Amino acid sequence: MKTIYTFYADAAKIALQAIFAHKLRALLTLIGVIIGVASVVVVGAAINGLNTYVRDRLTSVLGTNHFMIARMAHQGELSEEEWEKMNRRNKRLELEDYVWVRDHCTACSEVGAQLQTRVDLKHEGKELFGTAVMGSTPNMASIEDKTIADGRFLLPQEMETAAMVCVVGHDIKEKFFEGADPISKTVSVRGLPLQIVGVEEKRGSMFGQSLDNNLYMPLTTYRKIFGGRQSLQIHGKTETAEQFEAAIEDARTAMRNKHRLSGDETDDFGLVNTAAVGGAIDEFTGAIALVVVPITAISLIVGAIVVMNIMLVSVTERTFEIGLRKALGARRKQVLLQFLIESACLTMLGGVFGLLLAAGVAQLISALAQIPMTITIGYVVLSVAVSTLIGMAAGIYPAFKASRLDPIVALARN
Repeated sequence: MKTIYTFYADAAKIALQAIFAHKLRALLTLIGVIIGVASVVVVGAAINGLNTYVRDRLTSVLGTNHFMIARMAHQGELSEEEWEKMNRRNKRLELEDYVWVRDHCTACSEVGAQLQTRVDLKHEGKELFGTAVMGSTPNMASIEDKTIADGRFLLPQEMETAAMVCVVGHDIKEKFFEGADPISKTVSVRGLPLQIVGVEEKRGSMFGQSLDNNLYMPLTTYRKIFGGRQSLQIHGKTETAEQFEAAIEDARTAMRNKHRLSGDETDDFGLVNTAAVGGAIDEFTGAIALVVVPITAISLIVGAIVVMNIMLVSVTERTFEIGLRKALGARRKQVLLQFLIESACLTMLGGVFGLLLAAGVAQLISALAQIPMTITIGYVVLSVAVSTLIGMAAGIYPAFKASRLDPIVALARN
């Protein structure tokens, strides 16, 4: 064991001495490996960061352990034919459907309802375009994990009496009441004044789309203003993830019973949940990774070719040294391992520097784009391991060539 350790330690020492004896050449050789490793790691970190960013934004919009039943809700791709079938088959959901699900979904901790449209708001000469106006049951704040920065959310008695009150998003506060407290002030929707009772906490944007241009009013008030022909959205939630699947099945069964569907009939409503949306995001980013990562990995192949070229040059330069070592008793295997270790050390250094470059680029992107870039321990291990393997693969032919040198011929070339 001691002999084996001494051999590998000496081989690594000689390899590092050979690398540092030609610093500029080693640096130029490493550039390809550094760029290749950095590219792969940055792409991986960007995909991880995109997943985290979208999931955080979805959580801020939808909450956790949350599902929705709606007339045309679906997840994943839907063909035009399937859409037409759904459109013919699915029924408009009414308030009675919401009440039925609320009363029969035993695994649900909360069941709420919501309607939504978009309007342009005007207030004292100012205009805000495309505001999402939502008619909600009071428990939608709990279902979607909303945070109210000022005031409060809607109350049950306001739902019962169709009170002319609303909760506004941060964009409305900034646009119409900049520098002032909007609580108890009014904003008009379709010419009808609504008293502001709360302001939702700022949530930011998602892919350039503001998440704060919202206005919430009681569901009954919404129907009074916009009419009652719109199909209802029914929202459900559980306290824990363990209860989530049971709650979804409870809600689906309740809706099927309400619509008197037999066992072999297709649902005449759509159901989506936050977990499925998260899975769709993973599939999307996974598809991106399958395309992008191999493309960036091409730079690693280029780096490997450069390493092989430099190792061939090194073998040519050190022909006399190789001949002398073989004349003194070094076996072919030892010479082979010597050059393999040297190429592996060279590219392992490239992997480490590439990882440091990737960390810097990731920090810069995070600061500029406000998207988290996550470099996990897996990427650290992968970058060093892959670069080392590339070095060994690139060094096989030069090492084999060195090990095959005849000592007499090698010494005569001095």
